[in-house]
Amino acid sequence: MDVRMIAILILLLWNIIVFVFYAVDKYKASHHLWRIPEKVLLTQAILAGGIGAILAGRLVHHKTRKWYFWAAWIVGLIVDIVLIYFILKG
Repeated sequence: MDVRMIAILILLLWNIIVFVFYAVDKYKASHHLWRIPEKVLLTQAILAGGIGAILAGRLVHHKTRKWYFWAAWIVGLIVDIVLIYFILKG
């Protein structure tokens, strides 16, 4: 396995982790439990977790009404696309 494949797998794993964080926060919100801070979710999305965050928003319907989450998701998606481009170009 070459370095590019490892980098893509790390990016995939990170987006799965971000998805899980959003899904867990949705579960906690539904059950009135302690929540994951919004700044954690926003930071994760911006730091190359845009794909996982958008998927979680769409699939578990979490944080879709707040404009600043959509903005963070789009920025994160752009970061993901740029990283994938440079990894594959490498």
